[in-house]
Amino acid sequence: MEVHQRPARLLQLAAVALAALAALLHIAAAEKYQAPYFIHQCQRSDPELNKCLQFAANTLVRHFRSGIPELEVTEVEPIQIEEIHLALGSGPDGYRAIFREVEAFGVSNMTVSGVRSNLDSMEFQFSFYIPHIRARAQYRSSGVLIMVQASGGGDYWGEYEGVRAKVYFKARKEEANDLTYLQVDDIKMDFSVKDIKMGIKSQQDNAIIEAALNLFINTNGQELLKEMKPSIKKHLLVTMRTFINNLFGRVPYEYWILEDDK
Repeated sequence: MEVHQRPARLLQLAAVALAALAALLHIAAAEKYQAPYFIHQCQRSDPELNKCLQFAANTLVRHFRSGIPELEVTEVEPIQIEEIHLALGSGPDGYRAIFREVEAFGVSNMTVSGVRSNLDSMEFQFSFYIPHIRARAQYRSSGVLIMVQASGGGDYWGEYEGVRAKVYFKARKEEANDLTYLQVDDIKMDFSVKDIKMGIKSQQDNAIIEAALNLFINTNGQELLKEMKPSIKKHLLVTMRTFINNLFGRVPYEYWILEDDK
């Protein structure tokens, strides 16, 4: 009788061993893809993947506001831009302005309002909403504006309400240490502002000219922003590419997206 029971016991022991091994492998896999606290993971097969990615992006933004030391992100405000250029008109009297040491406050209060993604081609589009941005800078200008010689310099300020932006980027995969990392191949963006208030405080002691310039600036805020857009976008794209590559270079793709067998 005992002879006949031995094979059954061996099969039972083998089944227990296999179950234990499977459990250990499951735990090991879970630990391998244990995401950091600022990452919300999404399942690739999720029919609402874009909504999950939107939640993940807002989770990252929420932690971003208070700093993420693991990404070497500490002071998130203000967002700094070295310089922005503005050109109106042509010829020797065309108005030219350079805004230097630009500081923008309020960008970190953004909300990700939508996501579109294609994981096969690694293409992503994120829509953002920022309720209010306050900016300040030093400016230097030359030329004629509204038939007034507007050469000089001073302080610039701006208040931007209802900022909406879209950022598109395409990434490529790179393998390292059995993990996948993404790098940005292409990135584009555009933005709009619902309401604009801005002005200057000139170093020249001429209150009449300063008042005339400020009236022109506020009356034509959207048109001026349109002329400044290419310069603003150029600098923001550099900043965003650096941030995204830093993020993807430190957090593997497997920590963001869980394949069906993970």
